[in-house]
Amino acid sequence: MDIIGEDYTDAVLPSENWERRTFTSCDFTDADLRSLVTSGCTFTDCDFTRADLGESAHTTTAFRSCKFVETTLGGATFKSCSLLGSMFVDCRMRPISFEETDFTLASFVRAPLQKLDLRGQRLRETNLEHAVLSECDLRDADLAGARLLGAKLKGADLRGARLDATALRQADLAGARVDLETAVAFAAAYGLLVE
Repeated sequence: MDIIGEDYTDAVLPSENWERRTFTSCDFTDADLRSLVTSGCTFTDCDFTRADLGESAHTTTAFRSCKFVETTLGGATFKSCSLLGSMFVDCRMRPISFEETDFTLASFVRAPLQKLDLRGQRLRETNLEHAVLSECDLRDADLAGARLLGAKLKGADLRGARLDATALRQADLAGARVDLETAVAFAAAYGLLVE
């Protein structure tokens, strides 16, 4: 089922179960989508401003270039999903669960992501500027090209994570756990010669 340009503003659709549906340029502003279950769906350029997606569950669903502004996502789960190029601004995100999720090019500026399990997630070129990532499990996460200016990583576990020199200089890594390879890369990013 392909749905294009549909207006779901203020729609009340709690506990719906959507499978293999495609939504393009749809407006879900202020929609009640609490406990929505999606499987194999695709949302492209959709607007979820102030929508309630609390307790929703998404499996193999793609949210491409979607807008989440002041969206309620508490209790939501994303498994084997893609958030490619989507933007999250002032959302209520805790608690939230991600498993095998692709965050490539997504934006989480100033997002409260503390204590999340993001182990092994793909966060390539994700905008995490000023995000709170304290006590996050980021082991083996791919953060190549991620923007981490002012990101707070106190107590985060970055062992095995892939970080580039720019990210190592931008982020607040005080109190983060790193492996030897990242420690050496951190020193090199600041111009130290490790012998």
